[in-house]
Amino acid sequence: MPMPIQEIESLLRQSFPDAKIDIKDLAGDNDHFQATIVSKEFEGKSRIQQHQMVYQSLQGRMGAELHALALKTEVPSEN
Repeated sequence: MPMPIQEIESLLRQSFPDAKIDIKDLAGDNDHFQATIVSKEFEGKSRIQQHQMVYQSLQGRMGAELHALALKTEVPSEN
């Protein structure tokens, strides 16, 4: 069963409460998403470590309920 976008955002907010999160349904099928996450939690981490943090926040749902998730992670700029 596909995972609702609201559930994805809820799981991400639990791990990244300060984050700016933007999730798009790429195919309109609730199965292929793109997420942009901007969080201070990523500071000092490699891109791989950042993505691992995101996958961990999804609590094992990646590859099961959540079929495809394209990720873009960023540290907020100091403006």
